[in-house]
Amino acid sequence: MARVTIDGVKKYFGNVKALDGIDIVIDEGLFVVLLGPSGCGKTTLMRCISGLEKLTEGRVLFDERDVSNIAPKDRNVAMVFQSYAVWPHMKVKDNIAYPLKLKKVPKKEIDERIKWVSDLLHITELLDRFPSQLSGGQRQRVAVARAIVHRPKVLLMDEPLSNLDALLRVRMRSELKKLHEQVKVTTIYVTHDQTEAMTMGDKIAIMNAGKIIQYGTPEEIYKKPKTIFVAGFVGSPQMNFLPVRIVSTGNEFFAENFDLKIPLKTDPKMDSLIIGIRPEHIYLEKSNHSVPITGVVYFAEKLMSETVLHLSIGNDTNIVAKIPYDLSVKEGEKIQIHVDLNWVHFFNPLTGERIEL
Repeated sequence: MARVTIDGVKKYFGNVKALDGIDIVIDEGLFVVLLGPSGCGKTTLMRCISGLEKLTEGRVLFDERDVSNIAPKDRNVAMVFQSYAVWPHMKVKDNIAYPLKLKKVPKKEIDERIKWVSDLLHITELLDRFPSQLSGGQRQRVAVARAIVHRPKVLLMDEPLSNLDALLRVRMRSELKKLHEQVKVTTIYVTHDQTEAMTMGDKIAIMNAGKIIQYGTPEEIYKKPKTIFVAGFVGSPQMNFLPVRIVSTGNEFFAENFDLKIPLKTDPKMDSLIIGIRPEHIYLEKSNHSVPITGVVYFAEKLMSETVLHLSIGNDTNIVAKIPYDLSVKEGEKIQIHVDLNWVHFFNPLTGERIEL
């Protein structure tokens, strides 16, 4: 295991700023997910950590050792790619043994490590097969086995599950997380799938345009998104964003728009805000901590486990709510919904940054 420190890392390709000043410390043994849209710099950052890309500026440290100018083979890192990258002409056991043979590990130790890793990943019965005889999930297990068999300090995984079908992806998510709990290697995992990030990561780094926008636990990112971008990127369906004006009555302040009126604890010192409301925090029933808003049913997505309700609340503005699947609503029907005040988020309309009120 190693503590990974990314210190002021920049990576430019000509005029393109793929990484524009990355600072992050990943404590040893953590499973950290780099999450963001395509082109945000996730894979470039991973390649800089592995040594496959030369830094334009900044440093990469493993523990206290600066590895910025050290060759990938000397960093003791392992990578698992989106493509399984297993040698088609080698049997499974030879694929797994290959990095150990390169390091001239004694044959007895190679055999011991192959047994250890194949038991760990439940691929013992596959050792004498060729990759062409394996399913996609089995080939991915072989790729993971080859990556961890030489006990790297840092394990890098670049969208390793994206080629698998939906059911297998769910199973492999849990298997990879359980594997990490057993081997305890510092793991950095790239994905654009927020479900993978939220279910697997000890911590998540949300990236956009070559920068890390927020770094924290899944709970921190869900409950206290730092910006509108983070709030909108994490959560399905996406968080609702509504512009509101600030009005005061004596010493009381309210955020208002449409027929929505939200009491504020303090004066925000602004004329307007953007409020964020997650669909799962909008209910059909009133509570002591909710405020009502009326809308017209525009569309209802019946997913059996739940219904995702799209409501028109005026001025071409829609709001999305999650309701129980067995409640019947009709398009064009006018209904009242209730916003949970404990889960309302406030953002600066100019900077997009979170405001605590």
